[in-house]
Order: sequence, then structure tokens, then C-alpha cells
Amino acid sequence: MAARKSVKKPNVSADELLEYYREMLLIRRFEEKAGQLYGMGLIGGFCHLYIGQEAVVVGLEAAAEEGDKRVTSYRDHGHMLACGMDPNGVMAELTGREGGYSKGKGGSMHMFSKEKHFYGGHGIVGAQVPLGAGLAFSDKYKGNDRVTFAYFGDGAANQGQVYETYNMAQLWDLPVVFVIENNQYAMGTSVQRSTKSPALWKRGEAYGIKGEEVDGMDVLAVKEAGERAVAHCRAGKGPYILEVKTYRYRGHSMSDPAKYRTREEVQKMREERDPIEQVRDMLLTGKHATEDDLKAIDKEIKDIVNKSADFSKESPEPALDELWTDIYADELPQETA
Repeated sequence: MAARKSVKKPNVSADELLEYYREMLLIRRFEEKAGQLYGMGLIGGFCHLYIGQEAVVVGLEAAAEEGDKRVTSYRDHGHMLACGMDPNGVMAELTGREGGYSKGKGGSMHMFSKEKHFYGGHGIVGAQVPLGAGLAFSDKYKGNDRVTFAYFGDGAANQGQVYETYNMAQLWDLPVVFVIENNQYAMGTSVQRSTKSPALWKRGEAYGIKGEEVDGMDVLAVKEAGERAVAHCRAGKGPYILEVKTYRYRGHSMSDPAKYRTREEVQKMREERDPIEQVRDMLLTGKHATEDDLKAIDKEIKDIVNKSADFSKESPEPALDELWTDIYADELPQETA
């Protein structure tokens, strides 16, 4: 095994560092369990896991304030957990059960929580970006000092609607942070092969949007960059772009064997750059926690995840009359003579 690089001294408190460790571990263990349930046939359709990318959303949630909004793509379970949504409700939705956030009717890509200001994962590539600008427009109109985080990937960064949204957001000084979760491979093609200008954050320069590139495997670096971005937005200076360089360990979805990269590449990233292990090292070397402390946290997290799986298995499937709830009309239109 390659020697792990020495880690920098944290610029946060021991309690904050422990909280980031706990939140990232919850996402990791939850996604591992979701992968198991998918393999057992309990989760159908598509299932996009967030394993490896945990530092992105945990770092940015650390920079957010109550009332800030978030909208993302289909790789969304980590975002839900990081903003405080109940693991039971998330897992039940993945398995299509009544106890899920969308009552079992939405599945992996379509969960929402008005209470946590989470406005969905979205299955259409890039579709959430203009929606994020719309959320930010609402807050600017209300004058409530809120910020929206609009997440999308390196694959979606080539979508035309992204640049239409950049133009609109800068024209109207919207308080939106565009977060490019660049995990290097989009649906399965390296960004080096698919994108002529791989510095994705610089594409906002044509519209006068400020931004930066961030190490997305370092939760503290993400938090620092997130704080700069939200300060920019709250000051009324318009949008900000964060290109967060991260890496997913699994395929694009559970059905993707990921043959477009080597096992050695993935293993090297796990050994040298894993975001959770970096924080673990900081906690141990800084004597903020012992091995036994961290084992206890892992056990606690596994218990939470196992309970979410049990809850989803015990929750009933949606009743047939659920087909007629959450629709735009109380009854079908009557035919006219």
C-alpha cells in the first residue's frame, strides 16, 4: 500500500472535525448499504452512488446557513443526508415504499424536502441548473439574504442550458453558487477526452462570473471555498462558480462496470486521497479522538443505516389510490359534447 501523505493541521475545532467525519461516514455507509439492497433487487431502476465524493457536499453544507437552498442531479443521496434529511425516508424512497420522501413514487432521482430546502435530484442532465437560478431569483425578489447551491457534474457542464443560466444569473446578480462536481468521468468518458477546455470554472469568465477550482477530496478546502462563495453571493455580487475536483469510486450507476479506467487508478485514489481517511488521520494525529472513539462512531453510523434498511423493508408499498395524490387537478376534465 502506498504511504499516505501527511495531512495539514485543521483550521476548525475538534468538534467540527468530528462532525464532518461523522457526516461523511454516514453517506459512505448509507451508499454501501444502498448498493447491497440494489444487488438484492430491493432497489429498482437507476441508482447512482456518491462513494468517494462525500467531502464535496459535507464541506459546502458546513458553509451554508439555515434557509439556504440546494438542488442537484441524480447522484443525490449524499446531498439529502448532508442537509439533514432522515435516512429512513431516503432509503424507503429508494426501495419504492410508502415511508419514502415521495411516498415511494419518485425513487432515487426524485426526492424533495421543503423543510430542509432540498429541491430534488433531477434525472435530466443539467436540468437542475436553471431551476437553481430560479430558486435564487425567488430569494433575491424576497430580499431574504438566502443563497442557492446548484450542483451539476462535469458531463452536464457542456450543456447549453448551463450557459444560458450563467448569463441570466450574472445579468440579474442572482445569489447562486454553481457547484461543478467534477468527478472526472461524467457517464463514462474522461473529461480530458470530452472537453476541450477542462478548466470548467473558467467558462464563467465570459459572463463576468467569478469562481475557483477546489480540491474536492479535502473537506476543509471545500468548506473554505464555500465560505468565500456564499459571502460573495450574500454581498449582492451575483453568482459564483466552484469547480470541485472529486472522484467517484463506483461506476456512473450500479449498472456501470466502469471499464473505462483501471482498478489501479481507483485503488490509488482510495489509498492516497480518500476524504474520510484524511479526516480520520487529522483526528488521530491531533489527538482529537482515539481509535476506540472512531470505532464507536462507525458502529453508531452502521446502526443508523441498518435501521433505515429495516424501515424500508417494513414500510408497505404505495396503495393504488396514491396514483391520484400530488397531481395538478382533483379530477379528470369532462369531455364536452
